[in-house]
Order: sequence, then structure tokens, then C-alpha cells
Amino acid sequence: MPQKEASLPTYSPEEEKRIIRNADGVPVGIRPDNRWTPARIATWVVITALGVLGWWMLAIVRGEHVNTIWFVVTAVCTYAIGYRFYALYIQRRIMRPDDTNATPAERINNGRDFDPTHRVVLYGHHFAAIAGAGPLVGPVLAAQMGYLPGTLWIIIGVLVAGAVQDMLVLFFSMRRGGRSLGQMATDEIGKIGGIVATVVVFVMLMIVLAVLAMVCVNALAASPWGVFSVGMTIPIAIGMGLWLRFVQPGKITQVSFVGFGLLIAVIIGGRWVAESSFGHYLHLSPTALVWAMIIYGFLAAVLPVWVLLTPRDYLSTFMKVGTIAMLAIAIVVVRPDIHVPAVTVWASRPDGPVFSGSLFPFLFVTIACGALSGFHAMISSGTTPKLIEKERQTRFIGYGGMLMESFVAIMALVAALSVDQGVYYAMNSSLAATGGTVEGAVAFVNNLGLTGVHLTPDQLTSVAQQVGEHSVVSRTGGAPTLAVGLAGIMHQWFGGPAMMSFWYHFAIMFEALFILTSVDAGTRVARFMLSDALGNLHPRFREANWKPGSYLTTGLMVAGWGSILLLGVTDPLGGINTFFPLFGVANQLLAAIALAVCLTIFARRGRTWTLLIIAVPLAFTAVVTITGSFLKIFSPDPKVGYWANHNRYADALRDGLTELGGVKGTAAMEAVVRNTAVQTTLSVIFLACALVVIAMCVWQAIRAVLAGGGADTEDPPVQSEIYAPAGMSATASEKELVKQWNDYYTEHPEADLRGGSH
Repeated sequence: MPQKEASLPTYSPEEEKRIIRNADGVPVGIRPDNRWTPARIATWVVITALGVLGWWMLAIVRGEHVNTIWFVVTAVCTYAIGYRFYALYIQRRIMRPDDTNATPAERINNGRDFDPTHRVVLYGHHFAAIAGAGPLVGPVLAAQMGYLPGTLWIIIGVLVAGAVQDMLVLFFSMRRGGRSLGQMATDEIGKIGGIVATVVVFVMLMIVLAVLAMVCVNALAASPWGVFSVGMTIPIAIGMGLWLRFVQPGKITQVSFVGFGLLIAVIIGGRWVAESSFGHYLHLSPTALVWAMIIYGFLAAVLPVWVLLTPRDYLSTFMKVGTIAMLAIAIVVVRPDIHVPAVTVWASRPDGPVFSGSLFPFLFVTIACGALSGFHAMISSGTTPKLIEKERQTRFIGYGGMLMESFVAIMALVAALSVDQGVYYAMNSSLAATGGTVEGAVAFVNNLGLTGVHLTPDQLTSVAQQVGEHSVVSRTGGAPTLAVGLAGIMHQWFGGPAMMSFWYHFAIMFEALFILTSVDAGTRVARFMLSDALGNLHPRFREANWKPGSYLTTGLMVAGWGSILLLGVTDPLGGINTFFPLFGVANQLLAAIALAVCLTIFARRGRTWTLLIIAVPLAFTAVVTITGSFLKIFSPDPKVGYWANHNRYADALRDGLTELGGVKGTAAMEAVVRNTAVQTTLSVIFLACALVVIAMCVWQAIRAVLAGGGADTEDPPVQSEIYAPAGMSATASEKELVKQWNDYYTEHPEADLRGGSH
């Protein structure tokens, strides 16, 4: 390599103490300045005090209502403390990043899957990829149990479990050439356990992707506005990718403003397009949207990441973070009160009208992605480790990205809580319960016996008129409720009642965009997984540049989740009813497997009590999810147990009945029987395979601890020859070093990583 240091200025002795140089003396990193100053001490004292006050107002003070501003204050302050102290502690004790090591993106850098990506762009991709339906839908449904259980799990759970998993999986995968979770399991526990892990992870991922796509299809079906706005993000993203690649490499500020401006333009223009004669062509059926998503998923997974995937996810992040930030500001400005109890009666009962099951364990399965999500481990061992520039960026992208998703979940919970309780239950109760009519919904909700809830037909009619819908009764799935809540808060800050309809449809489109970015990244991750697995049989599948292998594995993955998706959207009872419970169980079992693999990897380093950082969330997740799986399989209560519900409808059919529990018609009842059989069978397979993998990982971890360590499965280190800051905002020292590197690249363009992102 050229002696870059000859082109760079020298440093003072004090500055030199913080410069990290590789073996050739080239500066490739800067040690962080963690000295405590009076200003820093005062700042963290204030943050801690506000956080304690927030928790006091939410968890201790119990009045008739609580102001939503405390949710924002509590979440932000707690996240800041967790990121600054706990994440940094884990980084020092477990990860120990070394910026003299080249990441897979720098080392392989094929311009397709491995490509050093600007940390801000990569943060956008990672956040957009992990933030799917879970942080939007789960908290809305969990509002049934009150505001406190969901708030505690979302905020505390993400600090000690979700963000820890995401950061560690990302780091361990990066140190192993960007290997998938299944391949890492194979390396740690052997071929048999690895095969079981790969199969179960593969099947679970197909279910997760199908459910994510199903929510997106349901949101975009018969919505020209949404189809146009979401569809236009594709050409905008391609333009951004080409511009960053060939016109102005690394100049993300300019292209960000242009991309954001175009995004706002298509969102606003989407309403005009939908109302024009052209809107007729965008009025797509669910089946047509399925095929459109299948084609898009294939293209997004085979094209170079810089063409579509990373710029589109980065662009989507503007809208995701922007919308959530606007909602948070609106909450601070409007300060609406919520009149929902801290803990409702449904927390201890299995017959909740929104979803069945008591607080333990079903709250922790329902709220998945906002606190802990196994799907994130797929992204953290899929696309992101192949794109990260420097090892010290792992905390910002892995831990910080998950904190942002958790904040999304808190905002979704607040939006749901802000909706009148009667309206909330009318929207989220099933058609079988309400009959799909205003009168039926009013009668059902008022018969629940909830204190302070008296729903009237005028309330439901008025809400429907305000948001521009014919009806809001039994609009299940969480997304419509979130849209109503967001519209109810936003119109008080901007636009007034006349803007309710705009904000509602804006939120629906926002949710669809939110979810779609997880589908495209997940498809690429699924391709990586299959390539790793087939690579054990035919080594060429692991060659990143072998296009036939990429096309074949991508096609198989798309066909897998696309088939499930097609069955779901054509299901007579609605596919979401069949697959969403499986989504929750599969997602959390994936998290347990990911944490178990991390436990084994870390145990091989010979550590002891610090293993508790991983072991505690692993134990909690395993107990919760295994308990939930057993109840869903074996509970005699038809509202909870799959088999119990299956037998109930099967017996009714044998008795010649054509209607039961609000399900009318022989075909519909047969669908219930078929769907519950599918649910039970897959749940048994998931549970059995997950137990095998977790048990084998724990056993290997115990053996490693007793032996004082084990075999190191990391790739041999390769010397880094590039530099990039660690966090979102570069420090003064980091900015100076970046400037020096940019000056060097100007003089020596041949040394730049293909225009990369510096």
C-alpha cells in the first residue's frame, strides 16, 4: 500500500496518544475522549434526574390520567443512559473492537454485497431493515393490558436484551466475514446442531417475511396514494445510489436534501395522483400487490447494495425517523392526557378482546420488535456486517439502531393509548365479536364492563368521517389504530380537524413504507443464509461474485415467502389471523437462538461472570417463549390453544354445524380447521428445533467455561487501511482526520474504495 502517513501532518504528543495506527503507521482510528468534565457531569446528572422523574410519574404516581409527555421524557433519558454507559461497558468487556482490523466490507469489497458504506447511510439501512411491522403493531395490540406493562418491557427490554442482541450478533458476524446466524451456529455447535439451527431459522424467516409483506399488502391494497408514494421511493433511491457512486462519492449531505425533498413531493403529490384518472391504474388488488412485491424482492436482493437497497433504506429512514420525531414533538406541544389504567383487567385474564392470553407470557411475545426481535439477528448477520466500515461503529449502528426502533414502539403505544378506549376496542375486536357493524361494536364494547367506557354510535361514525373511512369497526391488525392515534395528535399541532383525513392516510402509507424496507433486506439476508447452507455441499455458493448462485438462492427464497404470502392474502378468514401468532412465537424463538449462539461464542473466550450479560436475557426469553409455545399448543382454552380451537371447529363440522363463534359457512369453518392445524404443526416444529439448538449452545458454553476457553472461530485479522468516525456525529479530532483522508484520496484516487463513502 502507499505510505499514506507521508501525506498526513504530524501530531503533537498529546494528540498522538489518541491516534490509532496500523502496523505501517497509517492512522486508522481515534481513541474516544471519555474524560469526565464538569459540563459532562452536569449533563448526565440532569438526564438522570429527568429519567427518574419520568419513571416516577409513569410507574409510581397513579391518578385518573397521565400526560403523554412523560413517555417521551422517560424513554429518551433512559435510552441515553443505556447507550452511554451499558452499551459502552459491553463494548469494552465483551466486544473489544479494534479499528486496526479491516472489516469484511473493506477486506472483500466486491461492490455488490460487501461495500464500505458511510455510517449514516448504513444506520439508515440497518434501522429501516429491522423496523418492520413489529414496533408498530405489537405495542398497539398490547395497549389492551394498560400503559405500564408495555412501557416497562419496551424500554427496559431493549436496553438489556434487544439492543444487546443486535450489537453482539453484528459484531460477532463481522469478525467472521459476515457469516449468517445459521452458519455461526454450525461453526460453534457442529454440523448436526448447525443443520437444525439453519432449518429452523430458515423456516422462521420465511414466516416472518411473509407476515411483514402481508401487513404491507393489506395497507396498500386499493390505496393508489400509498402505491404511488411507496413505489416512487424506488426510482428516487436508484438515482441517489448512482449519484453517490459515480457523481459525488461520499457527499451524502447534498443528495440527502434532494432525496428528502423528492420524498416529501411524492407523498404530497400522491393524494393528487390518487384522485386523478391515473389513480385507477394504481388501484391494485392484494394478489397483484403480492406479485409486485415478489418481483421487487428478487431485484432488491440480487442488485448491488449501493444501487437500490442501502439508498432506499436510507431514504425510508428520513420518513420513518421524521414521522416519529414529528409525533414526539407534537406530543410535547399538545401534551394530550390518556385515560387508560396503568394495568387493565385483561392483564390477568386470557380472554382479551384484542388478543388472547394473560400478561405472562403473551405480552412479551406480542411486543416483539420494539424490545427484542430475532429477525434483527438476521439483519445483523446478513447485510449490515458486510457494509460496516470500522469495528467501533458497531455500538452506534447495532445498539443505537435498536434504541431508535424501541422509541418507535413507544410512540406507537402512546398513539394507541391516546385513542378513546371505546373506539380502541371497537377497532381491534374481531368481526366475529362486533359483526362488523356500528351497532354490534357498541353493544360488544359496552358489555365488556370496563370502568369509564361508554361507547356510542356517534363516536364511531364521527371517527370514521374524520379520517375519511366508511367504517373503523373491526379494523384489526394495529395499523389503523396507530393511524387514528397519530392523526388525532398531529392535527392538534398542525392543520386542525380538516387535516385528520390527511394525517390518517399519511400514517397508513408511512406504515407500509416502514414494513416494506424489512422485506427487501430480509430477502437478501435469506439469500445469504441459503448460500451459506448450500456452500457446505457446493463451495461455489459461498463465492460472493458467483451470479448463478445468487440468482438461484434468491429465487428460492422469494418463492418460499411469496407462496406463504399468496396463501395468506387469499385465505377466506384473512391470512394475518393465521400467521401473526406464528410470527410472534417464531420471532422470539429466533431471538433465543441468536442469544444462545452469542453465549457460546463469548464463552469460548474464557470469560465467566460477564456471561450474565448474555445469559440473563437468554434465560428470560427462553422461558417466556417456551411457556407461550406450550400454552398455544396444549392449552384446553380455545381462545388460547391451537389444538383446542382446532378440535372445537372439527367437532362442529362433524356434527353438521355450518356456523360457530361468528364464523359462518362450511368453507370458512374448514379454513379454521386447516389453519389451526398449520399453526400447531409449525409451532411444534419451531419449539422442538429451538430447544435442541439452545440446549446444544448452552452445553458448549458450559464446556468452554469449565475448560477455560475454546476454539476461536474468528477470521484471521487483516490490517485496515481506511478510517471512518465511530458515531453519527464526528468529534473535532475525527473531523480533522477525515479531512486529511479526503485530501489524500483527492491526490490518490486509486487508493479510494471504488468511490465508496468517505
